Amino acid sequence: MLVLLPPSEGKAPSGRGAPLKPESLSLPGLTAAREAVLTELVELCAGDEDKAREVLGLSVGLRGEVAKNAELRTAGARPAGEIYTGVLYDALGLASLDASAKRRAARSLLVFSGLWGAVRVTDRIPSYRCSMGVKLPGLGALGAHWRTPMASVLPEVAGDGLVLDLRSAAYAAAWKPKGEVAGRTASVRVLHAPTRKVVSHFNKATKGRIVRGLLTAGAAPKGPAELVEVLRDLGYVVEAEAPVKAGQAWSLDVLVNEIH
Repeated sequence: MLVLLPPSEGKAPSGRGAPLKPESLSLPGLTAAREAVLTELVELCAGDEDKAREVLGLSVGLRGEVAKNAELRTAGARPAGEIYTGVLYDALGLASLDASAKRRAARSLLVFSGLWGAVRVTDRIPSYRCSMGVKLPGLGALGAHWRTPMASVLPEVAGDGLVLDLRSAAYAAAWKPKGEVAGRTASVRVLHAPTRKVVSHFNKATKGRIVRGLLTAGAAPKGPAELVEVLRDLGYVVEAEAPVKAGQAWSLDVLVNEIH
């Protein structure tokens, strides 16, 4: 099982660990694309702060994020699972998983990123600020920048098992499973049952709980249909829509009654 996650907007401090080693990151086929984004982002943020804030979509109060990006090559690095924070990652609670579940997380979780493309939770990265929606002056829109290398690398990473897609729309744009891979991909939404609407905070929290539940249970569904049964066994109300033709992903709606 491969689980595709969005990153968090907020991130923990880099800390005092050894600095980033780009060549040590998983998915080495993304190295050249990562280096291109990293180089331009560092140069942008080491220059005109106002321009950097405009490009990154940051308020004056977040100017510290620009300074942080300028030091990415020398800042301390920590496992990505410790860097990403926020609602989804709080609910997932990687640090409190037992040893077996942590090993499953290391194998199955893949976090998408405007800067790194995608990383495993064990990859050591510094804290940064660069969403997939950013359009860098030189490289252009990051979603488009990542599509070609992702299309080359991700199908192999997906292997022959289930792909559970929990990404937000901006990150899903960087790689869309196609062909045979799409047929074993399940894209999940979390809806407030009474209104049938997505509520952002609860959507993220529920997705984090779903991943934690799967990891803790040691569940290994082989495809979307089995995933539906596993989620129902875990207590979730799930509505599933199988693809109507080849090359499309399954759509799963998880319905919740309480928003918290």
